[in-house]
Amino acid sequence: MIGLGTIINSAAIVGGGLIGHFAGRLFNAEQQQAVSRACGVSTMFIAIAGAMQGMLRLEDGAIVSGKSMLVVLCVVLGTVAGELMGIEDGFERFGAWLRQKTGNSRDAGFVNAFVTASLTVSIGAMAIVGAIQDGTLGDYSTLAVKSVLDFIIILVMTASMGKGCVFSAIPVFVFEGAMTLLARLIAPVMTDAAIASLSLIGSVLIFCVGVNLVWEKRLRVANMLPGVLLAVLAAYLPINL
Repeated sequence: MIGLGTIINSAAIVGGGLIGHFAGRLFNAEQQQAVSRACGVSTMFIAIAGAMQGMLRLEDGAIVSGKSMLVVLCVVLGTVAGELMGIEDGFERFGAWLRQKTGNSRDAGFVNAFVTASLTVSIGAMAIVGAIQDGTLGDYSTLAVKSVLDFIIILVMTASMGKGCVFSAIPVFVFEGAMTLLARLIAPVMTDAAIASLSLIGSVLIFCVGVNLVWEKRLRVANMLPGVLLAVLAAYLPINL
């Protein structure tokens, strides 16, 4: 069944969020903050591993780095584009609308939890690659693996940040669902080089999410999202950034 991967992933996020919501009641405010920061540190190290995989390579028995210019251009230009489009504000407005419609108007941290969790589970190559595999081959295995990871991530984030994290299932469902439906059109564009670039920049943005979790909100990560698209386009440039 095409689209099953998206359904499984969305359900896993909701399930993890519900368990995390009830588990969070076992912690006081200070303990919840400690868990949130621990989650942030873990997120940062996962992101560093992903970024280093894209930037480091073995050459003549020595480890050398590259792709620095790609990171700089994609993140900076992507942020400029995102700031001009107001992507973060759009996320926050949608989060505020959800907070109101779901009867959580008194939850001051709802919007931040929603935006942070949405970015954490939506950015990355697994979502796009998995959706393409699901849409073209009916193979949802990649999204199934992502579902397990997202279940754990959202469980922990909900326990520490609140039930706004549960609603990150909505952008995941919309994004992966759209990718699955458009898979046959997108697949030729997503070459190995494009996926590698996307994964690198996605890891950098996930690192920024981790920074926000550890030191509270310092970076407007949603406004950096156009950098992911730029990373895919950069794979087709005649020069190697």
